[in-house]
Amino acid sequence: MQRLLCALFIGSLLYGCGTHYYRTDGSNTTLILIKPEAEQVILACSLDGFSPRPAKKVAGYWEVTLPANESFKYFYRVDGELFLPDCPMKENDDFGSKTCIYDPQM
Repeated sequence: MQRLLCALFIGSLLYGCGTHYYRTDGSNTTLILIKPEAEQVILACSLDGFSPRPAKKVAGYWEVTLPANESFKYFYRVDGELFLPDCPMKENDDFGSKTCIYDPQM
């Protein structure tokens, strides 16, 4: 199933096959997380002070579209637990954990 989803997204990916992808259309960025077993996925990002943004479940994956195509930091909460995907750039946060960094130039 994961390979099938990877093949479906291959034309618009900014990050390779795995469980986490980015898609951009120039003015919006969509983050896609492959977690079909999850009951709830929430994204928190630096664009709005890490306010929770519920992800929408679509055919075995979760997605959140952000009205931006600029750098930002983010992490997920999957079923109430902090989840950091395998993202290309990470940094330490102020709470002893890490956050992912999205950079449209990467």
